[in-house]
Amino acid sequence: MKTLLKTLLAWLLLAGLTARADSIINSVHNLSAAGPGTVKATIGSDACVFCHTAHHANGETPLWNHSMSSVSNYVVYSSARLDALKLTIPQPNGSSRLCLSCHDGTVALGNVSSGQAVAMQNGVTTMPAGANNLGTDLSSDHPISFVYDSNLAGLDSSIKDPSLLTGKVRLDREGRLQCTACHDPHNNQYGNFLVMDNSASALCLTCHNPPGWTTSPHALSGIAAPAVITVRLASASRPNSKFAARIKSATIAGIGCENCHISHRAAAKTHLMQSETPEQNCFSCHNGITVKQDLAADFDKPSVHPITLNSDSHSPVEDPVNPPMRHVTCADCHNAHAANAATAFTPNASGALAGVTGISAAGGTLTPLTKEYQLCFRCHADSAERGPATVQRQYIQTNTRLQFSTGNQSFHPVEAVGRNLASVPSLIMPWTVNSLIYCTDCHNSDSGPKAGGNGANGPHGSIYRPLLERNLNLGDFQGESAGAYALCYKCHSRPVVLSSASFPLHESHVVNDQAACTTCHDSHGVANAPHLVNFNTLYVTNSPSGVVSYRSTGLMHGVCTLTCHGVIHNNTPY
Repeated sequence: MKTLLKTLLAWLLLAGLTARADSIINSVHNLSAAGPGTVKATIGSDACVFCHTAHHANGETPLWNHSMSSVSNYVVYSSARLDALKLTIPQPNGSSRLCLSCHDGTVALGNVSSGQAVAMQNGVTTMPAGANNLGTDLSSDHPISFVYDSNLAGLDSSIKDPSLLTGKVRLDREGRLQCTACHDPHNNQYGNFLVMDNSASALCLTCHNPPGWTTSPHALSGIAAPAVITVRLASASRPNSKFAARIKSATIAGIGCENCHISHRAAAKTHLMQSETPEQNCFSCHNGITVKQDLAADFDKPSVHPITLNSDSHSPVEDPVNPPMRHVTCADCHNAHAANAATAFTPNASGALAGVTGISAAGGTLTPLTKEYQLCFRCHADSAERGPATVQRQYIQTNTRLQFSTGNQSFHPVEAVGRNLASVPSLIMPWTVNSLIYCTDCHNSDSGPKAGGNGANGPHGSIYRPLLERNLNLGDFQGESAGAYALCYKCHSRPVVLSSASFPLHESHVVNDQAACTTCHDSHGVANAPHLVNFNTLYVTNSPSGVVSYRSTGLMHGVCTLTCHGVIHNNTPY
């Protein structure tokens, strides 16, 4: 009678399951000899016995039959962000332990509690190496078994309140997020046993709510995803599966989060990134092929933001000015979830900088920033390791926030309109004395649109140091030409500069004496001198009276006391 009841139960179960082509019977979870996968038993057609039994279950619910893993110390996911939330991921528990009884690769697949172990074909015992064998190090996998509640959501605006989980994504009875929140082991309708279709990251966005994502090109782009991404994702699924088929022809928007992140066995444990080196996650698309502008090429130039130096040190919860390890990464300047194509006018930040932290002109932290210069001030103002000046100066100041201060006697108009409203005759239209400029009007790619090229805008890399859009000779005795001071001549008319319209001795100094523009002028700003005068002390030294000084005596007139190129100026007027 008992055998008959068991047979009838199995027949009814099979009848229900075989009605759907995507059921467990037709999936790789059917480990019976009749299963469709390459890993299966030598004999037998019972697909359920590997997990469940009506009798002699091992005490785990629901009527669990598979031998449990004896591992008690999995390496679990951790991050600085979770530390900031005071969330420690526990050892796997609940239904996740059931999944790991096969997927940690330590227990033979045929080990069952209800009878003799089931032998597997081709000498297979435990889960074969590959995407499905998670091992005991889960630090590169999405965290599981933690309590996901309203308190947690209240601490992190980028995740949704679990009270909104009214669809297929479910927590367990203890309010914990388990493997079964994303995977249904009995239904492979969407591939990889996902509980719902993850096109356009619909599954990810059930819990995650990154600010700005819905208007980001990363969420909206109809460009075909590059092969480096689609091949990597498809290799993590069963060949020819629905998941692999969807990924093969997907757009960037269709793949969504998985362009950069992966839930299991991520190459980079921090943030579960697809590529181990942070910048490679960006270069997969920003390579001149998928996306027209080739950022990778910019970072191969002589002068760059050094994104490969300490690139794994970035943390979303670090001190934005003085992190434990100084670094610059793509994520320091761009928020991939919020960045967009919105344009802006000086001094406002464009959409490329949306959602990023900056430092105000007064030195306060702003999230998100509103002005472009606020991003630059993160590293080039109050940072303790901002480095020395490029040019040796009479008045030493390397804090750009202070250099551009509107309280200075002179400054380039980054924060506010400059002081020389009466006359700057050399300005080239559309620049006027009332114009503001961006930091990136000077510090930019030499191959970007602002330089007349078709590359990407932004201070990623340049052939001109220090990360200048155009050439600027910083040393004397090199001869004047349109190319020698191309950066200055971008805004200031060369013929006017070399005439007597603004300073009667410009031609004499720059052409005849071969003094660089930077020998007299400090382009950021000078606290205690007008007209950006801050002498390069490599060439300008003390006068016989022991001083170096410049004093303005009116519009286009002044007095110098100094020695330059061996020539003594003693209260020399012009």
